[in-house]
Amino acid sequence: MRCPRCGSMDDRVVDSRSAKEGRATRRRRECLDCGYRYTTYEFIETSYPGVVKKDGRREPFDTAKLEKGIARACEKRPVSAQEIKDVVEKLTARITEEFPDEVSSGFIGECVMETLRGIDEVAYVRFASVYRQFRDVAQFKEELERLLKNQK
Repeated sequence: MRCPRCGSMDDRVVDSRSAKEGRATRRRRECLDCGYRYTTYEFIETSYPGVVKKDGRREPFDTAKLEKGIARACEKRPVSAQEIKDVVEKLTARITEEFPDEVSSGFIGECVMETLRGIDEVAYVRFASVYRQFRDVAQFKEELERLLKNQK
């Protein structure tokens, strides 16, 4: 590992431990030339499935796009950035486990809505309105009524 301070390739691992719920290894390293200590993370390289869009197009699965959509729905809501990252990690793990090759964008959207419903109902409705492409207030009202009915 190259030292971020002096660029030397000589280092030693001072400490190793599991991180990110066992999905990574955190290592504390010390440069043997300058003595600088730094942290590195080792992850399993994950291959993501392709996403099949509604119109049949295919594109690569993008965790940043998933996070951006969820964050947009949770804007100005009491949902922390860490909660959003946790949701993205859990959804990504579920999707890659269930669909190693290809997954429909519909499945991803439904998973996001299901998760948001349990976190913040306003974020859920926001996401649903974009995902389901509500065309008027009546569709919006129907979704709200369905949500209220399920609360009882």
